[in-house]
Amino acid sequence: MPPTPHQGHVVVAPDKFKGTLEGAEVAARIAAGIRRAAPGTEVRELPVADGGEGTLAAALAAGFTRVPAKVAGPTGLPVDAALAVRDDTAVVELAQASGLARLPGGRTAPLVAGSYGVGQLIGRAVSLGAKRIVLGLGGSAGTDGGAGMVQALGVRLLDADGTELPPGGAALRRLERVDLGRLAELLTGVELVVACDVDNPLLGPRGAAAVYGPQKGADGEDLVVLEAGLARFADQVAAATGRDLREAPGAGAAGGVGFAALALLGATMRPGIELLLELLGFDEAVRGARLVVTGEGCLDAQTLHGKAPAGVAAAAARAGVRVAAVAGRLELSEPEWRAAGFTAAVALTDLAEQPGESLTRAGELAEVAGERLAGEMLAG
Repeated sequence: MPPTPHQGHVVVAPDKFKGTLEGAEVAARIAAGIRRAAPGTEVRELPVADGGEGTLAAALAAGFTRVPAKVAGPTGLPVDAALAVRDDTAVVELAQASGLARLPGGRTAPLVAGSYGVGQLIGRAVSLGAKRIVLGLGGSAGTDGGAGMVQALGVRLLDADGTELPPGGAALRRLERVDLGRLAELLTGVELVVACDVDNPLLGPRGAAAVYGPQKGADGEDLVVLEAGLARFADQVAAATGRDLREAPGAGAAGGVGFAALALLGATMRPGIELLLELLGFDEAVRGARLVVTGEGCLDAQTLHGKAPAGVAAAAARAGVRVAAVAGRLELSEPEWRAAGFTAAVALTDLAEQPGESLTRAGELAEVAGERLAGEMLAG
């Protein structure tokens, strides 16, 4: 017989299984398995994200309204993107406009890819009356220090001849002057909060180019060019604003977009999952719950350093609610995942009958995982 449902609901709050299932689909599948194993149990689906890719989808699943926007992709070609709006809050996901997945044909362009489209999305949010803009970083295609983003908002980046610089990090080596234009007026009364989980500075061995440039297709020579461009940008921004934030934690995030957000847009930074859980109303959703189920594609050492499942586990622990995890792969030992706050953990690879089925049958196996957790944790 199936377990008898008891008082208290279940919150299913996973991140995406990257390359396999979006967060909303993971949540729906796990929830279906729980409902099948424990009929009558109230299950609330609340897919989450850590501020990177999937942030927009999580906001939409939580009741935000999708606003489509055609913007410049990382190489300037138009792309169909979107932002999410609720009341006077807007959510902008960098990857929507300037992510690696937006590169035409998937061909990297490390020296010329930029962030102009992100600035267009921020401008769209301002035009809609947003007073608080949450910017999710992650997955950027370029290393332009956020230059394109601020150019889209009216900042002029000029060379020695007074000509506007073209897109990309390489061009920044020719920067002679930053004209802030009416940027301050545009952002009056607007709070920009960046969801960011890295503390890299803009420059140096832990900076945007050195650490993340290779992921965007930059070779050794490219990295030298990009580092020089970012250094020049930092110098001229400091001259224009009177503040030098190149060493600020998070300045190196998303190819240096974090730097421009801090130095020119007056942004504040917060840990991604912490900010997203607040935005999605997690504390209210978990109040009175019996169980929280979270997860992601791979539960590993990175999970323990600010990734979504660890954030969900910590927030659930504060509410006194048990947490279980579902993952495509489980690379933590049982002592490790228990120490991270999980009462149970199920890997799709352990449920699969054949190698590779954890990818090809991920949705079906996520339902099986939900059933198994319901049988283990909701009975009695």
